[in-house]
Amino acid sequence: MKWLLSRSVLLHPATLWLMMIIYVPGTIYGYYWYKGQLEATWAEHPHWQIPFVPDSPTASLFFALAVLWVWLAPKPSPRKWINGIRGVIEALGVVTSVKYGIWATAVIFAGQAQGDTLYWDHWMLIVGHTAMAVMALLYARFFTYGGIALLAAAAWTFLNDTVDYTYGVYPYLPGPLNDDVPAVALFTVILTALSVLAAGIARFAFDKRAAATDKSF
Repeated sequence: MKWLLSRSVLLHPATLWLMMIIYVPGTIYGYYWYKGQLEATWAEHPHWQIPFVPDSPTASLFFALAVLWVWLAPKPSPRKWINGIRGVIEALGVVTSVKYGIWATAVIFAGQAQGDTLYWDHWMLIVGHTAMAVMALLYARFFTYGGIALLAAAAWTFLNDTVDYTYGVYPYLPGPLNDDVPAVALFTVILTALSVLAAGIARFAFDKRAAATDKSF
């Protein structure tokens, strides 16, 4: 099991190619999934709210870019501003993937608990979003983001929550949850805080332990 989680496996070109094969079409499909809500937001809301609508595909986009950066340019750039951008993208990729990966799965099951029927596409979303959260935590130790980048990612994600539940551009909920929006909003904000904490732990707390583990393979 440790071998499967080692640097030599997770950063092997075959593994990274497989991730790109999954993440690129998955991200594109994710934006298509939001097509109806994006059109409705464009027609009924100020256009500046559009970037706050497609939460999950934007999370997978950030994470895919972060992994691709590690693959193609593992060493830091001599230009500090490029490293700064890289760190923010990595932190956003981890925080939002953990947050929306768990959020989507939890909301689907909460809807089921109140009488919503689950179909094949629900299970597809559950598997895909759970994998998003797991992969983000697995790869966080290979990223370069620091505390400032993590704070920037936290600020953006809390801003996203504020816009979502202030202006009503949160992801469409299962029907039975439409009368529980305040509870969903509270859960979302708490989950953001926990996701930032998880991103910090995955990147920093286990950094030395992960490095020692990788050296043993």
